[in-house]
Amino acid sequence: MRLAYLTTAYPEVSHTFIRREILELERRGHEVLRLSVRPPTSRLVDPRDLAEQPRTEVLLARPAAIARAVLANLLARPDRFLRALATTLAMSRTSERGLLRHLAYLAEACRVRDRVVAQGSEHLHVHFGTNAAAVGRLARILGGPPFSITMHGPDEFDAPVALSIADKVHEAAFTVAISHFGAAQLRRWSRPADWDRIEIVRCTIGDEFEKPAGPIPADSVTFTCVGRLSAQKGQLLLIDAFADLVATRPDARLVLAGDGELRGAIEARIAARGVGDRVTITGWVDAERVRELLRASRALVLPSFAEGLPVVILEAFALGRPVVTTFVAGIPELVEPGRSGWLVPAGAQAPLVGALREVLAAPSTALDAMGAHGRTRVLAEHGTAGQVDVLEALFQRVCA
Repeated sequence: MRLAYLTTAYPEVSHTFIRREILELERRGHEVLRLSVRPPTSRLVDPRDLAEQPRTEVLLARPAAIARAVLANLLARPDRFLRALATTLAMSRTSERGLLRHLAYLAEACRVRDRVVAQGSEHLHVHFGTNAAAVGRLARILGGPPFSITMHGPDEFDAPVALSIADKVHEAAFTVAISHFGAAQLRRWSRPADWDRIEIVRCTIGDEFEKPAGPIPADSVTFTCVGRLSAQKGQLLLIDAFADLVATRPDARLVLAGDGELRGAIEARIAARGVGDRVTITGWVDAERVRELLRASRALVLPSFAEGLPVVILEAFALGRPVVTTFVAGIPELVEPGRSGWLVPAGAQAPLVGALREVLAAPSTALDAMGAHGRTRVLAEHGTAGQVDVLEALFQRVCA
């Protein structure tokens, strides 16, 4: 098959699962055209991401090409262009992003339509149900191939009406959720007649996780939190919880692996709580460094307020590390309290402190057993080959 992939930003530090999907499809002999609305928002450090960058066409990097595509589509297919314009106006009326932003989506869709048609792409797959999905929807109206969407959450579920989720699900050949929770949310916001075209394809881990890590260092008192420093990840609450933990366990350590818009606020909270000598912020690090940090840790801690199903939980389990995280979205479908980790209410500081204390008090052999249970689940349910089997079959059904 000749396929095209469209994302908001690709390659991206936090989107390695998209890269694995694309490379596995290519390994199976399919052609994949990579399109990204904008350049990566984070600094790329992983060699495999760096290798993907020159293979990806960034729409906004070629404004003249977009302008030519708009004129060509208007002149060659005025009826389709007017239908796409009407859809653009309708989307803008329910969105907080306004008409100008949506007209930009229409312009980008003209370029996407021309590129996928020139490439002979039989199907366009979009990751994330936000602006990239709007572009993919409009490209189809303009005469592009059928499209599908993987919706990850939480952004799509935070603003389903503003993002026209029901219409995107209705017009897509199929829509993918990454968990049962995500599929339920899509059903919640879409027409019942479209429910049978909502599928589940889980995020994956790479083959670099096939070999198990060693046991948890018995003397490790380090928790690692991996993710963008942002409101939804809950790191500010984590700093407060960790400071309370240090009051009784002054030997504990915390590593925040990542960067983001809340870094300044988090650094200020660390200073205010007096734990600057116990907390490290690494900034963006590559995948191998993340694995090193997890191997040295007693557990992964991820106190998220909103999520889809974080890939870093899959990676921690694959390395045999238990997880302390929250009862949100698809997380409880994977993390089993008492068997592979701890689940605490999102936003609740005292339960989080209690879970961290229990991790430090537990024998490392008990933590190893929990990590092993998580690893078994992840290898069985989140392998790249198995999940791409499902996606490939969906593509083949549409292309046939």
